[in-house]
Amino acid sequence: MIRTVFKGSGSALPRRVVTNAELAKTVDTSDDWIRERTGITQRYLAADDETTATLATQAARAALENAGLTIADIDLIVLATATPDSTFPATATKVQHALGGSGFPAFDVAAVCSGFLYALGTADSMIRTGMATNALVIGAETFSRILDWEDRATCVLFGDGAGAFVVGAQDVAEDGGPGILATQLHADGEFADLLYVDGGPSTTGTVGHVRMKGREVFRHAVTNLAQVLRDVLAKAGYAPGDIDWVVPHQANLRILDATARKLGLSMDKVVVTVDQHANTSAASVPLAFDTAWRDGRIAKGDLVMLEAMGGGFTWGASLLRV
Repeated sequence: MIRTVFKGSGSALPRRVVTNAELAKTVDTSDDWIRERTGITQRYLAADDETTATLATQAARAALENAGLTIADIDLIVLATATPDSTFPATATKVQHALGGSGFPAFDVAAVCSGFLYALGTADSMIRTGMATNALVIGAETFSRILDWEDRATCVLFGDGAGAFVVGAQDVAEDGGPGILATQLHADGEFADLLYVDGGPSTTGTVGHVRMKGREVFRHAVTNLAQVLRDVLAKAGYAPGDIDWVVPHQANLRILDATARKLGLSMDKVVVTVDQHANTSAASVPLAFDTAWRDGRIAKGDLVMLEAMGGGFTWGASLLRV
């Protein structure tokens, strides 16, 4: 049985750290206000010479090193982002070139905060059908470029960064072996006006800014995420108590806590990095995973649930035996 197995991860953050106190000097907010509502204490913001492609390339290099592979071993790059360097070409092709690769497929997917789950599902499908052997799956964002810095309801929530997985085909003989065990992805465009960017090439000809109705997004997020986690567990034949770690999209500490409570999971099993990184959209799941992988919390053999929800609405989850 060919499965897509995890081989290594990497991440990258911009050089500049911006604390809540520093942000409060230019935005009508405070450290207490941000912490109480989101759990965020700081975020990383990209400088002019740091782009989605440069951060993605750094994360990819770190993931390849962690996997013990080189770009010569890779035959697919899928990059999730809502903030590409350009309308086209795909940011994935810039990363491919920067790493010294060529010839094999490299493309972007756009599902906002769920993007990494969509990218991982795409790579998994291509690997299991024989279209690829080893893939770089990347989530990378420079969300600071599309923030309205006068809208305190949104600008305090986001940060920049990148995370990457190396995954590859492996013939797994036993049911309890490693690999991606089950994935479910969803979308519902009915709620697009609750979280969106008010610009685009085909509409305004501008980049636009993030707009969000926070309370409504919170309600949908908790309901949708709890349900998709149950569905993926049932699909793979596991129960919530079997999970070693949940690596969620790092949007808001309240959402993480509410989702865990709905599933009867202890927060001790939830990887939390939103306090340090804020919401890095498509980068948040692999960035959080890499943090826990490198500090030893996540270990080989662990059963890990990845989950996210973003604008669209899009949402999904993937169960991985590391």
